[in-house]
Amino acid sequence: MTTTTTTTTTTIGAIDTPRSPLRVAMLVVVAVVVAAVPSSVALVAPSTPSSSTSSSSIRSSRRCHRTTTTTARRVVADGGDTEDATATAIATAAGRTTALMIDDVGVGGGGGGGGGGIGEFTDDDGGEEERGVDVDVDAEHRAAKATRPRPYPLFVVEKLASSLIDPFFFRMEDEEGGTTTTTMMEEDREKRRENIVVLGTGWGAASFLKNIDTNKYDVTVISPRNHFVFTPMLAGASVGTVDFKSITEPIREVRYVEASATSIDTTARAVSCVSVSCEGNTCETVEFDVNYDRLLFSVGARTTTFGIPGVEEYTNYLKQVGDAMQIKNAIVNCFESASLPKMTDADISRELTFVIIGAGPTGIEFAAELLDFIEEDGSRYYKDLLPRVRIRIVEASSTILRPFEDGLKNEALSRLTRTIEIPGVPKFRPLEVLLNKQVSEVSAKYIYFKDGDRLEYGMALWAAGIGPLPLTTSLIEELDGTMQRNAQTEFARGRLGVDPWLRVIGGGGRIFSLGDCSCMSNTPFLPATAQVASQQGEYLGRLLSNEYSIDVATKSSSSTSLLPPMVIDRDQPRSFSERIASFTMGDDEVAAPFQFLDLGILAYTGSGSALAQVQVAPGRGDPTSETWNPVRLQIKGKLGFGLWRSIYLWKQTSPKNVVLVTLDWIKVKLFGRDISIL
Repeated sequence: MTTTTTTTTTTIGAIDTPRSPLRVAMLVVVAVVVAAVPSSVALVAPSTPSSSTSSSSIRSSRRCHRTTTTTARRVVADGGDTEDATATAIATAAGRTTALMIDDVGVGGGGGGGGGGIGEFTDDDGGEEERGVDVDVDAEHRAAKATRPRPYPLFVVEKLASSLIDPFFFRMEDEEGGTTTTTMMEEDREKRRENIVVLGTGWGAASFLKNIDTNKYDVTVISPRNHFVFTPMLAGASVGTVDFKSITEPIREVRYVEASATSIDTTARAVSCVSVSCEGNTCETVEFDVNYDRLLFSVGARTTTFGIPGVEEYTNYLKQVGDAMQIKNAIVNCFESASLPKMTDADISRELTFVIIGAGPTGIEFAAELLDFIEEDGSRYYKDLLPRVRIRIVEASSTILRPFEDGLKNEALSRLTRTIEIPGVPKFRPLEVLLNKQVSEVSAKYIYFKDGDRLEYGMALWAAGIGPLPLTTSLIEELDGTMQRNAQTEFARGRLGVDPWLRVIGGGGRIFSLGDCSCMSNTPFLPATAQVASQQGEYLGRLLSNEYSIDVATKSSSSTSLLPPMVIDRDQPRSFSERIASFTMGDDEVAAPFQFLDLGILAYTGSGSALAQVQVAPGRGDPTSETWNPVRLQIKGKLGFGLWRSIYLWKQTSPKNVVLVTLDWIKVKLFGRDISIL
């Protein structure tokens, strides 16, 4: 399938001289931060590779003649076929390490000798010359060194530079005062830009699209949803606090294909898609393939039912705008049904019982928004019915809001189980939290528990966990003959295993994955949150936009593995955040791997109150261990509510969304929520 895209050119300023006052100020900031690092934090200064180890091994694995363009051949181990590809050798100054960029070699990872590797390089004149790339003895050591967590204070400075400095001064001159020159790689890209296919329009994909350089790549987005959704505000949208359109943003800035991906052929580099095309009252299914040079797999996850009967048929989910619309209509329908004549007291109680299964942030925030609707707008529409309203939060574990500290959990319980006082209505406490209650079955009228109890309900929300999509499972099966099989056994367990640079293990550097559908090899316990996916998308967009060789591989006697992403030219311009990362890693050739910066978690608890837990310093040791105890700032009440709203406005995708959400909040304050069924 031929794809086209509209690209925009952004002019980015540069610091003109090494003595720029802004550069001096930035270096002073870094110096102050380094000086403030506690003695318990070890800072690793950049070390010069010794001629007998690092430099020699790099030269032996990536040696080529200056300004010589060669043709690389990938030898496929299982069939003996070869695939020609253009390999551009870029030489640096005399005595420096020479870097090799391979544009079109799809190196397949494999286990037990089944994967292809870089075998030999053939000169254009037909003479063969062995390049010595079978084994890079230094690659494993450098990768292990690069994936060590970067010291927290310098990592924070790196992130600040990435957000505040790099967008304005992305290209900086070399410390010797060098200037940017057009490389052979850039000339090659002018002839043919690689096509990146992005599956999904969630947090990770949206962040990636904001940061990828569309002057270097043709970008195609495939998704049945043509917009991004600010999912943390779906709970508010489900009761009318904000409008649905206020928290969505179209994805049409790049080429978009409205379709669902059904399978991926990693050998042919093709995504099979299906789309429903309608004309008038007639609809037909259209099937087609989209080819890719690189693939970003960011399809997210689906709500999992754990195989419990009746969950899918009788409960509501809260992951899409359509879910929120359905929930809003269901709430209003329950009140309208309870208002019908000849309804018995038992019928009214059943209709006005709202059950939320799952006490994580989604379930708690929906309960808080529903309480606000009852407290602030219920008396306007259903005053006589309010004392009959019951809200039940069902949780299988012994606590709510598991990521939060105990003090904030207790604050949430206090807010949610508060007594509501409305003029003209007897005092009532509608919400109750049921802990250690495991659901065994859901029917049209009852929720059954494993302890034998049952609960009548009018509407139920299922917010009890997520699981992989069928497409994710299909791709894992497609990569079963590679090292992905080992990744599934060791850490991924149903999600796509990726390396620290977000390259899918076994994908040969051509497939990337992020967000809820992926699991990183070095940090497998990252939370499945929008914050993680957004940071991963930003990181990957910048990694691919910069001058790194992503898919160069080294072949040992038993398997083929990818080298860490390496700079194409050691003298190429570097952003300020890249320089900080290189300093902390002690390696100025390897791209810094992804590292998550925990900015904290938020939860709305109702009645103008919210929780905010902000990490200000990391703990020691393994973050998954019981001894890991980071320093966290706990904010609650009105101050937490102000922070919650400020951050949600700040994270909106466009100024339009900021204005619309603000107007929605003002409108609700002045006129109340709209209960129209649409």
